[in-house]
Amino acid sequence: MALPGVSTLRVSGGNQGGFTVVIRHIIGLLSDPVREWERLRDEQCTVGKCFATHTLFLAAIPPICGFIGTTQIGWKIGAGEPVKLSLESAATIAVLYYFALLVAVLSVGALIKWMGDTYGAKATLSRAVVLASYTATPLFLIGVFQLYPVLWLNMVLGLPALAYSVYLLYTGLPIMMEVPPEKGFLYASAVLAVGLVVLVASLAVTVLLWGHGFEPQFVPAG
Repeated sequence: MALPGVSTLRVSGGNQGGFTVVIRHIIGLLSDPVREWERLRDEQCTVGKCFATHTLFLAAIPPICGFIGTTQIGWKIGAGEPVKLSLESAATIAVLYYFALLVAVLSVGALIKWMGDTYGAKATLSRAVVLASYTATPLFLIGVFQLYPVLWLNMVLGLPALAYSVYLLYTGLPIMMEVPPEKGFLYASAVLAVGLVVLVASLAVTVLLWGHGFEPQFVPAG
């Protein structure tokens, strides 16, 4: 399921900087995910290095773009006027959003490791976190469209990104965890199911936070 036209883009070189490595892996996951997962497995990246060269950078895209979009352009639902957030409220939400994404990656990584024994996987914490982090790459990248926060547009663009993340999970888990494809399918399905439960729980926590002083503060119209 490689994206046409992307496979010709490659970043060459030996000891690239952190940013170049991120770009190389992103291009690889989009053009030839199977081969790129094998590279990631063989790199033996630690949790700290994975976060420093990938997660901390890419996870910042949705919160930063969301902050700019909600304060400078405003959310638009239907035919109504755009609704903007105050700078203070948007900054608070952006910071919480960023840390929530980082915690989500670590949580899913810990979940993958925890479930590994059931499927006979070589599920070290570092491999599991790398898998979780790079699986989320399309969702991080699509966050750039929060610069233009129109609800229907973000939903239309977000669904293909979510679908590709699911595809990366099913493709990468057997390779990273070194399990047969049939076990990898069941393993990935279990991770996906529990991940959806975690997502629903996160939404519930968000509602609770909104009721305890973290609700959005809107800029008065006009």
